[in-house]
Amino acid sequence: MNKNSKRVLAVVAASALAFGTVVTSQANAAVKEVTLMFQGPLTGPDAQLGQDQLPGAVYAISIYNATNPKVKIKLEKADSQCDGTVAANIAPGVAANKKVIGVIGTSCSGEAKNSFPSYKPAGLTMISPSATNVDLSNPKSKSNGFPIFHRVVPFDSTQAVVLAKVAAKEVASPKFYIVDDQTTYGKPLCDDVKLTAKKIGTIVGTDSVPKLTNDYSSVASKVKAAGANSVIYCGYQTDGAKFVKALRDSGSTAVFAAGDGVNTSDFPSLAGAAGEGVRLTAPDVPFDLLVSKTELAAFTKATSVKVPGLYVTSTYDATNIYISCIKAGKLTRAGIQSCVAGGSFKGVGGGTIKFDRYGDLTGGAPVGEFVVKGGVIKYLGGVNG
Repeated sequence: MNKNSKRVLAVVAASALAFGTVVTSQANAAVKEVTLMFQGPLTGPDAQLGQDQLPGAVYAISIYNATNPKVKIKLEKADSQCDGTVAANIAPGVAANKKVIGVIGTSCSGEAKNSFPSYKPAGLTMISPSATNVDLSNPKSKSNGFPIFHRVVPFDSTQAVVLAKVAAKEVASPKFYIVDDQTTYGKPLCDDVKLTAKKIGTIVGTDSVPKLTNDYSSVASKVKAAGANSVIYCGYQTDGAKFVKALRDSGSTAVFAAGDGVNTSDFPSLAGAAGEGVRLTAPDVPFDLLVSKTELAAFTKATSVKVPGLYVTSTYDATNIYISCIKAGKLTRAGIQSCVAGGSFKGVGGGTIKFDRYGDLTGGAPVGEFVVKGGVIKYLGGVNG
């Protein structure tokens, strides 16, 4: 073997070591792998929210990995239970895992807020499918997620307007009773709802009931005594179900309307007969309305889910943004951050997804109106805020 040949082999060997691969033959070269983390509630009282969303990420990654790419994607899960305290405890471990180059999440606003202290210094990008608290992207807020936080849904100021309109729909002289659950998500949403409710009706009462309260009979009695004909609840599905049951048990026939925290696939079963006619909103379009029957069958095969839940669409879009960046060769946290912040992407519905400087969608998006009918949540269409 001559000196030049030895030099060539030395360069090849050095390159193999530098990239962490073992050179045997081109056909058997090791496939690189990067990790995306889905973070949201997978257990606990709000588990269905995360379980509804997760299949969107599973499906998007399964499609990508099936193409046998040079860089495969591994999906891992961080169960933060829609609880800010739990999120604060698990986020440091996620940030310390150098294999994770992006977070699909968080699902809930409190989770996001309490994850920022770990993810900001780590440069770990987040794309949330459903965290809608305004302050998460508010440059004037001390708890904003700049520059790592992004979301593929409009924030709660938009949803609040629509929620008030939906609650007043076909109600003569709306008399609102507005109740929040004191969470990072629920309280600000109801605060914004009140601004619109004042313009289209009268607010006859308000209340603030801690999340996971067992007995809603006292607040239901207040609603009835106030003569309210429209109740707006800002919280999550488990409490929403308990509240509407108590309301119907009190004899109140007032409209019951709630935001996306209540709009999970298990809400109709949790609420039972009391849930019939409940009006819901969410800044999302059902996945099964945006894809073909063939694609829906492929989704079911990949996830074992026959009817996609809320926020599959936004989770699928969030995941595909990461996939677009990985396809473009962005395999580090810094590369992902730059790509997500400055890129232009296509959503499953055909629209363009771009983020402004603080991680919100440029151009906004309509908020969906839903109703519980026959024990199933039905989509009625998009409403502009």
